[in-house]
Amino acid sequence: MRTAATVGALVVAALALAPSALHSSPALAAPVAAAATGGGDPTPPPPRTDALVQGTIVDTIAYGPHVRQRMDVWHQADEIKRPGVFLIHGGWWSSGDKKYMTEISRSFAELGYTVFNINYRLSSDAAWPAQRVDAFDAIATARRHAALWSFDPNNYVVVGFSAGGHLATAVGTYKTGGLPGLRGVVGISPVVSPLTAYLDGADTLDPNKRKLREAAIKLAGGCEPSGKCARIWQSMEVPEHASRGDVPVLSVHSQDEFVPASHSNQLKDRLRQFGVQMTVVTEPGINHSAPLYRMPGVADLVQGWVADKLL
Repeated sequence: MRTAATVGALVVAALALAPSALHSSPALAAPVAAAATGGGDPTPPPPRTDALVQGTIVDTIAYGPHVRQRMDVWHQADEIKRPGVFLIHGGWWSSGDKKYMTEISRSFAELGYTVFNINYRLSSDAAWPAQRVDAFDAIATARRHAALWSFDPNNYVVVGFSAGGHLATAVGTYKTGGLPGLRGVVGISPVVSPLTAYLDGADTLDPNKRKLREAAIKLAGGCEPSGKCARIWQSMEVPEHASRGDVPVLSVHSQDEFVPASHSNQLKDRLRQFGVQMTVVTEPGINHSAPLYRMPGVADLVQGWVADKLL
């Protein structure tokens, strides 16, 4: 159990992190970063206190000054170091919100993990690489203040959905050697290659592929992948950054969704060159992102893979 002195010290440290954001209601009735921008699933009702994992506290924490730089932390008030799961929502890089990840956050908390459900600056707020920077900053904040949340800073995974899958795989392949403590990355319908999305959306009747093409252009600051913008598009391409020491990856796509498995297979081919394992699973149908995750067996597959990677 924490002593009064320990609790006091932790509260002081937390208040320094986010004076206006710390210790939101356990029911999470009014998250600090409630800047929903549309897209994704219908707005879910606030979690009921009696529906939370027993003993779980949900804090909303600022990891930067922007209103989007917030994360919900699902944790226990004890000193047991638990593995961590970072969740990154989708939404074309231009919409979506962590509130759509509430049920998935709860499911991982029920399995005994400390869960970090993050928001990040959207493409309307800042162009790439701001979104990747935000993911790094959220992880760094969690690791730096791990004692606040019963979190083992050397034992965590990152799980991303659609555009969030792009950010998750970008985190997993950034620089040689990877992030300290990162054990694996999961992408659900991950947009691993914005350039592939750009090309696939050029001559198609599929409105989602056309929308994804425009979303990738917006992420790049409004410019297309040529001339002076070639470097930023290269930075956005996850396979280009694969290297020895990267962490294992699990990727799940639907067979006929608008973000095809060819995205992930590019990364798999590159990681294989460096001896890094990547598993690409294809499910029947057209479901994308969270609806794909809710298909029978997919969540179990992901949770089993995560459990195998965490110590």
